[in-house]
Amino acid sequence: MTFTSLLEQLGGLGLFQWLHILALVAPILLTASHNLLQNFSAAVPPHHCRLPPAPLGAGQTGNLSSEGLLRLWVPLDGGHQPERCRQFSRPHWQSLEPNTTSPNGSLPATEPCRDGWTYDRSEFEATIVTEWDLVCDSWKLTQMAQSIYMAGVLVGAMAFGSLADRFGRKALLSWSYLQLGAAGTATAFSPNFSTYCALRFLVGMAVSGIILNCMSLGECPPQPPLPGAGRHSWSAQHKGCLAYALPNWRWLQLTLSMPFFAFFGYSWWFAESARWLVLAGRPEQAIQVLKRVARINGRRAEGDGLRTPDLLSAFKRCPKMMRAGLATTLHEHISWFATSFAYYGVAMDLQGFGLRVHMLQLLFGMVDIPAKLLSTLAMSRAGRRVAQVTALVLAGLGILANLLVPTELAALRTTLAVLGKGCLAASFNCVYLYTGELYPTAIRQTGLGGGSTMARVGGIVAPLVKLTGEQMPLVPPIIYGSIPVLSGLVALGLPETRNRPLKDTVEEVENRPVGSFRFPQQQDTDP
Repeated sequence: MTFTSLLEQLGGLGLFQWLHILALVAPILLTASHNLLQNFSAAVPPHHCRLPPAPLGAGQTGNLSSEGLLRLWVPLDGGHQPERCRQFSRPHWQSLEPNTTSPNGSLPATEPCRDGWTYDRSEFEATIVTEWDLVCDSWKLTQMAQSIYMAGVLVGAMAFGSLADRFGRKALLSWSYLQLGAAGTATAFSPNFSTYCALRFLVGMAVSGIILNCMSLGECPPQPPLPGAGRHSWSAQHKGCLAYALPNWRWLQLTLSMPFFAFFGYSWWFAESARWLVLAGRPEQAIQVLKRVARINGRRAEGDGLRTPDLLSAFKRCPKMMRAGLATTLHEHISWFATSFAYYGVAMDLQGFGLRVHMLQLLFGMVDIPAKLLSTLAMSRAGRRVAQVTALVLAGLGILANLLVPTELAALRTTLAVLGKGCLAASFNCVYLYTGELYPTAIRQTGLGGGSTMARVGGIVAPLVKLTGEQMPLVPPIIYGSIPVLSGLVALGLPETRNRPLKDTVEEVENRPVGSFRFPQQQDTDP
């Protein structure tokens, strides 16, 4: 009897599994909100140099309106809007004369803003940009803050992935809930930018711990990949609505962090993966978990009759590490990197499309719903490999197509970006499920951790690539679009896993075909 058959006798996809799913869904939906939170907490509103407290005698300026004072001290840019980072060194009285223009040579000298900035707070009441003046020469700090957050996600993927294989999924998931709740809440009270970045790093680590362990805690009992399937789409929509209702970044940060204390409180109820318990040498605990599952599923008799020898007979132990699966690992890691790199490259540039950020976030969230459904259907009908390759290639082509659209056609550019982002969301949907099926239970969490690590590397690099657009505007979209296309072609070398049982040991994976190749049979010399 296989382990899968054993689980079917205990109720299969029964009441316990659905309760498990519901308990995992809420945290993972809120977790995804933190990935793109800086679209709102670090939004850059229109701004200009703050006017001098008393630029001239009150008698000379007392009759001037605020608009007149602004024209007196702040030059206009090419779009006839106040310059964001420069001001006149001395008042420019000619700008107040109606129907007059001054040749460039007659304009007074300009200088950087010397008294700070004035911000338009009609859309965002307060962001980290307005609070710590992260504009002009300091604007790159916002990209650095996102990269630091992604570095935290990267470190969390490496640390929590391996620790979960050693100490179990449940313990690491509970700790991640607590860490995100504490660090996220503390972020809302950050006194300065350095503290903000340090706390966001800890939040990023916790996000990795939650995502990885939520996705693989369902190894036993088996359950559909629902917790992660819609997390990006739902979080994007609710985050846009929350950000609109909470225009102050501190309140938004606090609202998205406090619920994790409640998630930590009920995480004791989760069942540890029985697969992991057996492979960790604790079959007696696995028996207790399975009996609990059977009892809630209404199969008490089957659970009471379960014995340790029956459970152990379902597993074939193998102490070796996978030797021939490096090609699979490399191909899948490239897919993780490309998906995350392009996803955050597009999703973190909402203000570059000329529409309201809240509306774009809503559109980006709405497209995820059909994208996730179509990708799930494609994985079920055409296979995991075809769905993964198609999503990556279409996403890259959608991003590259925007290079041919003039900037004046904002609606068309936004449509292509939304479609590209939807394909990347579909790719995320594929890569999570696909990776879990490619790796055996013995190292599944490590495999997911490795793939997630590559995704976080992509998330770290994406904001840095955006910085090159200041001197070379075409470079970021070319890179964001080319990498998914190339990685999609590389993914053709992955093995298909549709309608094939999950592997439990490394030995079972060593003879699995990869693309058109098959791993050679190797003789096990272990006693």
